[in-house]
Amino acid sequence: MIPSASPSEEGPETPICSAKGCREPAVWVLAWNNPKLHTPDRRKTWLACEEHREHLSKFLGARGFLKDTVPLAEWHAPDDG
Repeated sequence: MIPSASPSEEGPETPICSAKGCREPAVWVLAWNNPKLHTPDRRKTWLACEEHREHLSKFLGARGFLKDTVPLAEWHAPDDG
């Protein structure tokens, strides 16, 4: 699920950055997976604005969780079925 801003902010469907306290529109999808908890093909997602992309990527990368970073406009969520 991709978080979105409240209707009074950017709009009802505007995805927002996952960084704590950030309310900026997201422009990146960081796909990740914790191999201790998830099957290899499972992808969880965090969203990032330009300012927080590097910080969130480093956080996930340091733990070996980061699998892919994709512009939000190009992201296609895997089918769950």
